[in-house]
Amino acid sequence: MNYETTLRILELIPLVFVTILGCCVGSLINVLNYRMPLGLDVVTPTSRCPHCSTKLTFRENVPLLGWLCLRGRCRFCVSKISSEYVIVEALVGLMYAALWVGFYMIPAPTIFLGIPLHAVTPDWARLGWQTTWPYYIMVAGLFSCLLSMTIIDARTFTIPVALTTAAAAIGLLGHMGQWGYLQLLGRSSSGISNGWLWSIPTPINFANPDARSPADLLFTGWWWVGSSLGATLGLGVGLLMLRLKLIKRSFDSYPAWEQDQLDRQRAEAASTPSDSAAPTAPTTEDTDPTILWTAYPHARREMVRELAFLAPAALLGALGGWLATTLAFTPPPPNLPQDAVFLGAAVPPLWLVVLTGVLMGFLIGGGLVWAIRIFGTFAFGKEAMGLGDVHLMAGVGACLGWIDSTLAFFLSAFIAMLGTLAMALTRGKVRKTLPYGPWLALATLMVFVLKPIAEWGISRLVNAPQPISLP
Repeated sequence: MNYETTLRILELIPLVFVTILGCCVGSLINVLNYRMPLGLDVVTPTSRCPHCSTKLTFRENVPLLGWLCLRGRCRFCVSKISSEYVIVEALVGLMYAALWVGFYMIPAPTIFLGIPLHAVTPDWARLGWQTTWPYYIMVAGLFSCLLSMTIIDARTFTIPVALTTAAAAIGLLGHMGQWGYLQLLGRSSSGISNGWLWSIPTPINFANPDARSPADLLFTGWWWVGSSLGATLGLGVGLLMLRLKLIKRSFDSYPAWEQDQLDRQRAEAASTPSDSAAPTAPTTEDTDPTILWTAYPHARREMVRELAFLAPAALLGALGGWLATTLAFTPPPPNLPQDAVFLGAAVPPLWLVVLTGVLMGFLIGGGLVWAIRIFGTFAFGKEAMGLGDVHLMAGVGACLGWIDSTLAFFLSAFIAMLGTLAMALTRGKVRKTLPYGPWLALATLMVFVLKPIAEWGISRLVNAPQPISLP
């Protein structure tokens, strides 16, 4: 075996590892998909057969192999085990492998039908997996959460808050972890993305901050720093107000209204004469929780409550931006260095720039959807979008930044229309209400994968002297 063959085999070891890791994560996703909608603990009890409740041993829990060796049946009661388990495990394993290949294993140039496939590799990934593995974990973790959200939302029309919170936490830990790892390696962050300071939009977009005037740096840098920190603090104040019951949660009275509507429908059905042409029981459409949800008559009132929740974030965001720029214009005292943080016309430190980029993505990604939800509900008198969709895009923004989350949100509308049309043509009938989370997740995936190729196409279309590069 020559040196080149040995090197290629060694290059495959990380790919095999991440593929196995993806299958294990897929097994975890199966647990989340089953237990979360039922309100069960995701840790305890340990995995059991859903039919006979027998505790599964280690070999039954091995991803892929466990299901294949058992031939899709429980070893104890011989009940059939859904093929969804092995499909999800294989899908996540393939997803992790595809991300790894797209990030680190496509040589440049690789042209197929005139399309540069190597363009799908993000700029930051060109530094190699040894330097950017925290980012890989962050992206893979985000799409794992999105897959679980998609399956649960398609079944239940709900998105668990725990999953959206996990996505936001993954974004924060991924970006701050990448910053810390670069500091540990002693690497310059200017190469993290071609022409950009970081891999997501940040208050200071250019790797060379001297290319901008001090006034521009203050208002595009420190204003966003202060505003993002203030708005995030304001969300904390809103949550505290909810906990102290100073304001009510939106739609907290809906369960009682829904139960009253169902009781009325049952009473009317019971009082209907048997020889009448009217149905003797409520129809599926009448009692469908998603149909009742859209019939709730107090949706506008609930939006007023949500505006009250968001008021501290808006006020503290504006106050934080003003305070940060005011302090930035304040000359430092004689006993402090001229480049002291928060004083003088200094550029914010890198860790704060990265943190602000994450918060900007979280706030703008979720805030855009929340604005559509509020104004759409005021306009139509029915809940325009679910609050879970707000949380979903906030998590996407924390990981990928506000530009990707914004593009994904608008792209999802076109994908949803095409998908609904396809279902109408194939099934002949479409439900009045459809979950929107799957379309948001699919749009996010498309923006993330296809944006580099789109940048290449736009650069060719406008004959740009340098390739267009978005963070």
